Amino acid sequence: MKPTPATLATLLLPLFPLLPLAASANDGIGAVGAGGIVFHKTDAIAMKKEVLDVSHRRISVDYEFVNESAADVEETIVFPLPAYPAFEQVSDSYYGQPDGFSIAVDGKPVRFDTVVQALLDGVDVTARLRKLGLSDAQIAYHPSFGKQAGVAPLSARQRQQLAGSKLYGAGQTGDTGPLWEVQINYVWKQKFPSNKVVRVHHAYRPFVAAGPGESGMDADTAKRYCADAAFLTSWNRLAARHGDPGGYWLNAAKVAYILKTGNTWKRGIEDFTLNVRKDDPAELVSLCFPGTFRKIDAKTYQVRLRNFKPAQDLDVYFGNVGAEDGANVGRMPVLRK
Repeated sequence: MKPTPATLATLLLPLFPLLPLAASANDGIGAVGAGGIVFHKTDAIAMKKEVLDVSHRRISVDYEFVNESAADVEETIVFPLPAYPAFEQVSDSYYGQPDGFSIAVDGKPVRFDTVVQALLDGVDVTARLRKLGLSDAQIAYHPSFGKQAGVAPLSARQRQQLAGSKLYGAGQTGDTGPLWEVQINYVWKQKFPSNKVVRVHHAYRPFVAAGPGESGMDADTAKRYCADAAFLTSWNRLAARHGDPGGYWLNAAKVAYILKTGNTWKRGIEDFTLNVRKDDPAELVSLCFPGTFRKIDAKTYQVRLRNFKPAQDLDVYFGNVGAEDGANVGRMPVLRK
């Protein structure tokens, strides 16, 4: 299906600072090997149902899977997070992991592993970094934040070796640092009994990434989030009211969610429901998404799709979110096994 604009807007809005956010992804079938995480498609297990709830405060997702083969199947399940730069913080990027992420299968908590990967121009360079003695934390942390979190800084020799391998150098700001991106994946083994429904639940608060000044409603941002005339009229009116024509210091939250991993399941997502939830009726929300949203209540808009095979990932723009949502700014990730 071709994504279409979906703007869920309200007009008279107050002013707050900006809080970009990032979310996570659909579960997918994968494998962990020397080359990192590799996704593949299953012909046995169908995703019968997915209900995804997205707000700028909380993400929750509920799945129903059925193994349609005659034999029990055990698979490696991967929940990937959006990649982020190891060094430079840029618009729409973040550092770390969601707050309070958990997995429950049929109502029981499940232990998961955290797999850290480093990517340079789409190529997995994790093994090269580990050969030079870098720990997962040194790979994942921004250097200036690593000191705060008790992570050992890179040695002069390591920096020299990384520079020689073109893994360390000058970034967009001119500062010198690691050039790779970090991909964090949550991984666990899951058994799917033959012809039995398996219910999986995730819930977490997205990690808060950046501060004010990162998300003016320019032409590129409007295009990315399919901001229509109603949204832009409301946004520009609010920006002008506070002497900020570009809207660069208005409060907004960007939520990203990787949908395309849902295609690893047999037939994609047979019954998909997306609920976009405002924390307050006065919030402005815009996203590109197929289907037609219907208003459930003053804070909730819903779209439901059958036999959904996502062609692109989900990006949701929330405008006019509350200042209290900055509680997680600066929180550093905990790399757990």
